[in-house]
Amino acid sequence: MPDAGPWLGIDYGSKRIGVAFFGEAGLGAQPLATVRNGAGGPDWSALERLIMDWQPQAVVIGLPLQADGSEGQTAAAARHFAQALAQRHPLPQYWIDERLSSHAAETQMCERDLSRTERDRLRDQLAACAILESFYEEERWHRPGI
Repeated sequence: MPDAGPWLGIDYGSKRIGVAFFGEAGLGAQPLATVRNGAGGPDWSALERLIMDWQPQAVVIGLPLQADGSEGQTAAAARHFAQALAQRHPLPQYWIDERLSSHAAETQMCERDLSRTERDRLRDQLAACAILESFYEEERWHRPGI
């Protein structure tokens, strides 16, 4: 079971990787960055800067499961990314089902009446926030005394 943070949250995508940070319990997750990803792989220098700047104790990665709960190509790509990340930064990694994270991000953006440009800029970061917050809530129920 992980400590209460700080954690870095990752919303892995084939074109963009949303990154968020969860510091102290009760303060919630905050969006950090959207990192480019593509055929040549992720922008490792950007990810490394985030890890060095924020000093997380662990990484929480959203596992993009299919509607039936099985793992497909996107989940395999996320696992491959996580392996490469672990080789570069041997931080503990935790996984959480992220099927609803993008929906949560969209709902949050619509409630805030953000412009299309702002939604495009924040979508992956807010999905990473949803991943972290879901993980925190799930872990909270498993911790005695909370």
